[in-house]
Amino acid sequence: MRATTACLSKGFFGRSLDEFKRLSNSSLSLKTRHVLTYSHLAFKLEGIKGPSGPLALHDFHNADSIESCKTLSDKDIGGFSTVALDWVPQSKDVPEAIQGPGYARFHGTISTDLPANKPDIQRSGYAAWRTLDRKPTIFGKALFNIDMYAYLALRIRSDGRSYLVNVQTESVVPTDLHQHRLFAKRPGKWETVLIKWNDFVRTNHGFVVEPQTEMLRQKVRTLGIGLTDRVPGPFSLCIERIWATNDTSEGDEIIATPPVDMKEGQLKNKQGQHINWSDQ
Repeated sequence: MRATTACLSKGFFGRSLDEFKRLSNSSLSLKTRHVLTYSHLAFKLEGIKGPSGPLALHDFHNADSIESCKTLSDKDIGGFSTVALDWVPQSKDVPEAIQGPGYARFHGTISTDLPANKPDIQRSGYAAWRTLDRKPTIFGKALFNIDMYAYLALRIRSDGRSYLVNVQTESVVPTDLHQHRLFAKRPGKWETVLIKWNDFVRTNHGFVVEPQTEMLRQKVRTLGIGLTDRVPGPFSLCIERIWATNDTSEGDEIIATPPVDMKEGQLKNKQGQHINWSDQ
């Protein structure tokens, strides 16, 4: 049996080497944390950022980064919403408050109009984007392990609409998502939002799944952002990068738990009750 050209390509072995380094660093980090614990050193473990600092999950620092994402909307079922994910280069005249040379703009128009020729479609008005599955390595499927991190961090510039952050894991139910509201405190300006991984809600087709189960944090497949508020009109959200971290100083805002000021969300449980979120 001969190996295929794809498996012998530099890209395949390059990805495998990167995965090996990541797995080695993760293992070393866990051992280091145990040594620190058992040695009773006067050291705050909360300050440890992970295996080698924050874990980059996706960034839009170059134009090619758009190719590893896909967009979705109700147009797939005959609806009339429009969606696009474009790369925007850093302005030379008015520098943006971002690290890289560019960012992505998730934009379009939400329409709740129903297709006249599809009477079975009773609900419309959504748009989203997500990352594609990462290419395999010699170790198999390439998945993110965010188990050692407390927060998901996003560098964004929002228009203030009610977006949802979507996380897909290697779940037994492929259509399950873990979701959380993306609260922007400063619409129109760049900001970094931190969301606790433990605060994500497991959903399926827009409904909260009961009983809730913990996210498979060692097997994160894809990440993305969606808009399902069904408010007709244009939307625009800019994203520079997404990463996992333990460093709270990286964020401008942290979504608190337990909730202080509750707001009704787009997600519902099986009884039709809306899920509330905190924006504090």
